[in-house]
Amino acid sequence: MTRARGAALLLVLWLITLLAALVGAFALTARMENEQARVLTRGLVADQAARAGLDYAMTRLAAGDPAFAWQPDGRPYAWRYHGIEVELRIVDETGKVDLNAAGPELLAALMQGVGAEAPLATAVAGAIVDWRDGDDFVQVVGGAESSDYAAAGRPYGAKNAPFESVAEVEQVLGMTPALFEALSPHLTIYSRMPVPDPQFASAEVLGAMGVDADPLLAARDAATAPIAGALLGSGSGTYSIDSRARLEEGRTARLRAVVRTGAGAVPGTAYGVLRWEEGASPR
Repeated sequence: MTRARGAALLLVLWLITLLAALVGAFALTARMENEQARVLTRGLVADQAARAGLDYAMTRLAAGDPAFAWQPDGRPYAWRYHGIEVELRIVDETGKVDLNAAGPELLAALMQGVGAEAPLATAVAGAIVDWRDGDDFVQVVGGAESSDYAAAGRPYGAKNAPFESVAEVEQVLGMTPALFEALSPHLTIYSRMPVPDPQFASAEVLGAMGVDADPLLAARDAATAPIAGALLGSGSGTYSIDSRARLEEGRTARLRAVVRTGAGAVPGTAYGVLRWEEGASPR
């Protein structure tokens, strides 16, 4: 009898231990799912704040009051959306170097301005021109046509047609990931201008154009330059917008888009989207 009671007690203790383990596992699972839901929810909040920043930037660009309007020249603007910090930068696409219109000298100068050695910059600039032109003649300086791609083991040749995106320049012979990362913020395919508009150009682009950037950038910051006062909130109507939202706990979201207003917009909307990129931003 005593042995039977001891065995029953041992069984009960094992059952209690098992139930406790099950309850603990359930509680842990519920806690993890709750944490995952919270992270997803906060991520969605940050994403929506970044989107709201883009819409707000478009409102400020379209403002008729020069004191309220924002400039599309790359300067940072701070905005708070329901307590969330949002940093916005707007660049008119005419302030960038157009891959389909710029000459090899400007392209090479820009590449040197972002850190490329002169021989590499010259070679890649020529290859960019050869990629977009319609012939099979290599540029006098630098350049690369289909035979050069074949010799380099590339399964494709020069496109001999205009660039359809900035990212396409990564396929050009000689372009490296590091060079593309440094170069891409200053490139466009939307301006169709051989020379960028200095009113909206970055320091790197101004340097490539042979313009002394410091006085112009200082005048922009002080908002005293005649061109800055005259063109507040104006531009070509095609803009790159970088919107970064940061929550109090440090979570961030980033939205980068190229949008077009006016005649280029979708009917019934304030603007049309030409490029859209979302993702988490480093803390």
